Amino acid sequence: MNWVWVGLIGLTAGVVSGLFGVGGAILIIPGLVLLAGLSQHTAQGTSLAALLLPVGLLGALQYYKRGEVNLPYAAIIAVGLFLGAFVGGVFLLLVSARLLFS
Repeated sequence: MNWVWVGLIGLTAGVVSGLFGVGGAILIIPGLVLLAGLSQHTAQGTSLAALLLPVGLLGALQYYKRGEVNLPYAAIIAVGLFLGAFVGGVFLLLVSARLLFS
């Protein structure tokens, strides 16, 4: 069941990122702790690995060296972010600018 939760966390974070341009960690870390049962440190390391490899590579590597990254979860979240950001972006283009800023 954790794999389903992890996939939903990634997809939700991707949609929110696509809609609002925010980082998905605000959803990923609590989701991994509360729904997938990871420790706070492992959730943070996994989120870094999934979200910010080009930017957070050094941080993610430090967490990885300490065994605080769940690579399969990071990969699933990354796929969800990729797909979800696309869906969120497409949806956002369907909403009028007037509605967004009113």
